[in-house]
Amino acid sequence: MERDDLELVEAAQEGDREAFRELVEKYQRKVYSICYGMLKNPEDSLDVSQEVFVKVYRYIEKFNKQSSFYTWLYRITVNMCIDYIRKNSKHKSVEYDDRISRDGDDGIAGEHIMPSKLGLNPDKVYGRKELREKMLEALESLSEKHRTILILREVEGLSYEEIADVLNISKGTVMSRLFHARKYFQEAIEEYLDGELKV
Repeated sequence: MERDDLELVEAAQEGDREAFRELVEKYQRKVYSICYGMLKNPEDSLDVSQEVFVKVYRYIEKFNKQSSFYTWLYRITVNMCIDYIRKNSKHKSVEYDDRISRDGDDGIAGEHIMPSKLGLNPDKVYGRKELREKMLEALESLSEKHRTILILREVEGLSYEEIADVLNISKGTVMSRLFHARKYFQEAIEEYLDGELKV
């Protein structure tokens, strides 16, 4: 029978290396996925993923169980990716203003996933190599905060509350930032799709 996270964490805190290994096996793909989404380089993503688990092992005794283990793990992963980007960045991403107008429905409350929001067949969208490259390019053009929030929401499927916990920001800020991240992402690839992205 598979042990839950809390049992594994408590065992790892008591020095059970097998329990820690189970945690690593359970989450290593998710951690790598976040790293790759933010760093866009397989080798760098693997390096940072490994560093994440080294840090988790070193600080697991300080995990206080007030939040879930995976939220704590995601927070460490995102912060380490941001640190890596800052140390190794050759260019600065453009920062955007998260302030939004409250005139009616701005779309921030919607639970839209990219392909459905774009109104396109996901197989058609993701099956086109050229478009995939353009989408990656668009993602890379976003600021750290917008790229991170898109990955956590659209790739990892975290709820607004979980993202707020991971990034240590309010739910309202999550909604605003996600709205702008989607908007900038759409604008970045709209020209390529000849206006198909208009919502």
